[in-house]
Amino acid sequence: MSNKIEIKPVKNVKDLRLVWTNEATDFTPWLADNIDVLSAELGLSLEVIETESSVGDFSLDILAQDSNTDNYAVIENQLEETNHDHLGKLLTYAAGKNARHIIWVVKKAREEHASAISWLNRNTGDDIGFFLVELHLCRIDGSTLGYQFRVIQHPNGWEKHIKRVGRDSGIATQQTKYDFWTEFKACAFSNPAFAGE
Repeated sequence: MSNKIEIKPVKNVKDLRLVWTNEATDFTPWLADNIDVLSAELGLSLEVIETESSVGDFSLDILAQDSNTDNYAVIENQLEETNHDHLGKLLTYAAGKNARHIIWVVKKAREEHASAISWLNRNTGDDIGFFLVELHLCRIDGSTLGYQFRVIQHPNGWEKHIKRVGRDSGIATQQTKYDFWTEFKACAFSNPAFAGE
């Protein structure tokens, strides 16, 4: 008797709005509830302080704090590809909340905006870091949706920083999570079915 294993391809779900119609009322609460997954991917220990947090006449999607450093983090969501409007919002919210971690979660990062985030990381102090993160959804043969955060841009020397913070503060679990997700990404995206090739 043969133990044949059936393997099915992973299909990417291109339109995030099929899952979350509205950023403020659908996606932001979901991301706040799953902040631990984003935290692990970034190598931070984020705790949500407030959603739709006021910055003057505007509303920041998520205000969080890194429990390792007590630094504030601002998170701006965008269920489409990056644009100038959201980049401006991101900077406004970072200034308004005096944030040290500035995180932009998007469907797709345009090359021009990835370059802008890289430039900001090169030209700001070591105590401020910008992250550009894509959110990808996938499904296997009508199954429950799966998701993955892919970090497109992060602060310079971030991997060294994460290892140092973990070692200095004795937080082994943070390093373990970072190592796991780094290896998972490398393995998953070497698989053409998962990468959408």
